[in-house]
Amino acid sequence: MDAYEALRENLHKNPAGAPKSETFTEILRTLFTPDEVDLAVYLTFLPQSLERVAEKAGVTAAAARELCESMANKGIIFSREKEGAMGYALLLTIPGIFEFPFMSGGGTKMHEKLGALWERYHLESQGMDFSSSPTPLMRVVAVEETVAGKNEVMPYEIVSAMMEKNHTFALAECACRVSQGDHACDKPNDVCLIFDAMARFLIDRKHAREITREEALAVLKRSEEAGLVHTTNNSQDRLSVICNCCACCCTILTCQSKLDAPYPFSKGRWYASVDESECMGCEVCAEERCVVNAIGMEEGVAVVDPEKCIGCGLCASTCPTDAISMTERDHVPPVPETGAQLGGQVLMEKGRLEAFLELNKR
Repeated sequence: MDAYEALRENLHKNPAGAPKSETFTEILRTLFTPDEVDLAVYLTFLPQSLERVAEKAGVTAAAARELCESMANKGIIFSREKEGAMGYALLLTIPGIFEFPFMSGGGTKMHEKLGALWERYHLESQGMDFSSSPTPLMRVVAVEETVAGKNEVMPYEIVSAMMEKNHTFALAECACRVSQGDHACDKPNDVCLIFDAMARFLIDRKHAREITREEALAVLKRSEEAGLVHTTNNSQDRLSVICNCCACCCTILTCQSKLDAPYPFSKGRWYASVDESECMGCEVCAEERCVVNAIGMEEGVAVVDPEKCIGCGLCASTCPTDAISMTERDHVPPVPETGAQLGGQVLMEKGRLEAFLELNKR
């Protein structure tokens, strides 16, 4: 079997998937040299020692080190130092080998080529596969100030509280908008937040810069002001990433806006509701803040469609008369307790759990 196809098959065993496509093969050929892909097919999604990788690939440790370091520097495999020894592993497709090569910025012919290929692949099959499990990989988080005072709010719904569990914070360029090049919207790019082990990897490989917790909170505030939707990993335990998304460029929201995928993300626990007596009919919520067209105007009053509302809180946070508030849904989307539970549940729903486990035994 061709090494690029073998690598694609391995990557397809992850929760985000990598459906077969000539477009994705071209992406892999652009990212991985022939020597790199010959080694990458022996990696798993769990970090393995350099010696183990070299043994499986039948190459010297020096040759394996050179290839692994080259791929890690490009952001197409993961690396981790533990107890003085390096370990290497495959990355997910999303978030992973799509985003990381763009996170330090684009502007080259290679980035332009990759951007067009990834957009095509997203529309062909990747976006739909990513969104095909009833348990979504990502969830919407409301603007904190719009829900923080509610008695029913859960700790994992408050970003500042969740950040208290994190120890490393990284800021990178939004790969979705960078990859769009001249076709991207005018929303800010420097708003992608990554945490802990993956943050350390991206910082060390110069795809992101290290920031403080306070700076991360300021990024969220700036993103809210720009009308970007907070999305994060769909688990209760800890934050691994916060994407600040637009509906025109970003992978997560375009699964809904461009593909009408069945499970693009988990909606927030809340939806926006309007106090008609307080609404002044300014239309800011409908025209400027709602990214999913869930708000319309009827006789000069804002009206929300709860089914369309994703619970981001962007409208409530800027309503000049406080006419909009966040109301709990009748059916609250369940959030898996841990990232491991989330991944396992998604793999089961996609029928890939056994293949994933078998790969990681190698």
